[in-house]
Amino acid sequence: MASLLAGFEPDFDFVAPPPLPEAEFAERLRRIRREAVIAGHDAVVVHTDMVGWFHTSNAYLRYICDWMREGVLIIPTDSDKGLILLSFFTQSVILPPGGEPMLIDQLWQIGAIGREYADRPGSSTVKTAEACAKMLGDLGLSTGQIGRLGDRTSSEFYGYLTELMPKAKFVADNAIIDRMQKIRSPREVEMFRAAAQLISIGTQAAYHVAKPGVTDAEIYAAFTWAQLARGGETGDGYQIGINEYGTHCGKPYGHVVRPGDLINLYISNVTYRGYTAQTARMIAVGEITAHQEDVLAACTDGVKRAEKLIKPGALISDVNNAAFEPYIERGFLTAPDARTMPYNWASAEDGGPRLIGKQYVKDVDWEAQGRTLNHVYPATQGPHNPNLGHSVGMAGSQNSFNVSSHNYDRLEEGMIFVLHTQWLEPLSAGCNVGDCYLVTADGFENLSRHTPLETHRVAV
Repeated sequence: MASLLAGFEPDFDFVAPPPLPEAEFAERLRRIRREAVIAGHDAVVVHTDMVGWFHTSNAYLRYICDWMREGVLIIPTDSDKGLILLSFFTQSVILPPGGEPMLIDQLWQIGAIGREYADRPGSSTVKTAEACAKMLGDLGLSTGQIGRLGDRTSSEFYGYLTELMPKAKFVADNAIIDRMQKIRSPREVEMFRAAAQLISIGTQAAYHVAKPGVTDAEIYAAFTWAQLARGGETGDGYQIGINEYGTHCGKPYGHVVRPGDLINLYISNVTYRGYTAQTARMIAVGEITAHQEDVLAACTDGVKRAEKLIKPGALISDVNNAAFEPYIERGFLTAPDARTMPYNWASAEDGGPRLIGKQYVKDVDWEAQGRTLNHVYPATQGPHNPNLGHSVGMAGSQNSFNVSSHNYDRLEEGMIFVLHTQWLEPLSAGCNVGDCYLVTADGFENLSRHTPLETHRVAV
């Protein structure tokens, strides 16, 4: 790996921005408390759990108080009462820094217990609920209205909490935070910009090593090393796909790069201080087919046509539809409408499950490992998704909006999103390219401009 990366340097300087200041979190807390008042909540309780690979199940706690592990945060609506954070109730031990909690008055360690783990009876989830109920009671809120934020991992905790506080009224209110994800502050923009620049550096490193004889794992590793060495937080938020058709999007499995390969770097998530960016790039190794070239051209042209419309006040649907014009001109599609568009992961025509075609597909690198590829992926031709893109936000957060034919919202300054055009034809051709954009006062900033959208060519 070291020899492959010998001499690599990105073609621009990356300057890592510092963490967000306390004032940024104080402003968020002010807005949350104001939303709670409007909703009639006496307090807001926020639950975040740990999931595989030491990741949190949602981004709420990191957004509110910069806590990057699991916890339950109690936010009294009254501004004269301090925030209480209950944490350290899972076995996923990650200690700060980074992520010393901001604005917290009390931080409690619940304890990870259980027969197998600690030879101690009980449930950490139950103990967390009991502690939360007691502290809400101490605040005089046993019969109050409590705003409840979390995700699918939160149901057990909130189930116990509801049983422990039968006279309280719990109201699911994720929208308090979700609404705050649409428009980004100037300091947040710095974090997104850094994440996008890390993607560009990783992509340039991948270009540096990509050549016949190199494996998909080595290309993936080069990308990972380059961005992690400069402050990226994770190395598992992206995909690499390599075959002679350009139709796979996955993880490294041992494919050796050969002339005629198409390589897709689908960077779904590089994270810097909790903030993410997303891009997609294609690499062609030597000569490819005329139809593959046409698909690459259509997708690249689509992003560029959409980009021209980005400015405050533009209809998101218009941005989406512009990207599909090259598809329609070439006869790939008849319309840009999400409801009628075929796409790779679509169900059957009747809305039921779609049978994936069973067929032997030659893959010498997979077969060298004693396996065979016996299904054709994707099941249908078309884009990955029936839309052009979506917002980008914090790692673990949901998209606050999609760039689609049925989104009639208007763009606003401070929005950040990815536009990626895709087209995949099983065993024939494929492409996925896209850039990350910030809407500015007079147009846009392409946050991923440090690597061209056009296909990178490897001479053989």
